[in-house]
Amino acid sequence: MTQTHRIWSLAQAIIDKAGAEGVMVATAESCTGGMVSAALTDVPGSSAVVERGFVTYTNEAKTEMLGAPASIIEKYGAVSASVARAMAKGALHHSHADVAVSITGIAGPSGGTDRKPVGLVWFGIADRNGVTRVERRVFADGSRDFVRTKATETALHLILRFL
Repeated sequence: MTQTHRIWSLAQAIIDKAGAEGVMVATAESCTGGMVSAALTDVPGSSAVVERGFVTYTNEAKTEMLGAPASIIEKYGAVSASVARAMAKGALHHSHADVAVSITGIAGPSGGTDRKPVGLVWFGIADRNGVTRVERRVFADGSRDFVRTKATETALHLILRFL
């Protein structure tokens, strides 16, 4: 199965499950630049599930659009568990969704450090019941496209598991 087919299959499963349960989803994306929302909205019937998507590539956008505290971004950096959690919670707060996923990472080819290498991606997920979770992945030795595609696939897996 190709990567594209895996992503579409995951998106289809989310639309089917969330649609059956009456659950609306929001996305808050940085390094994926809207790829998760695009994958979900590629599926017919997605308008019953996808409430909205935020592309918050800059730190200012994360603060202005999602309410992620500038102090947290300054203290931990945009690519961190704290910011992923704040992005997911902010997407819920600024939408009518029941579940929100966030993605923030370093897609490369530059921008990495020893502590935060290219390929590091943090994911957050939150729901209206106050449940939040963050997960860390490193998609090493891949191109920018590889990192972004794997981050998209991982975010979709996370949503599906969370539903």
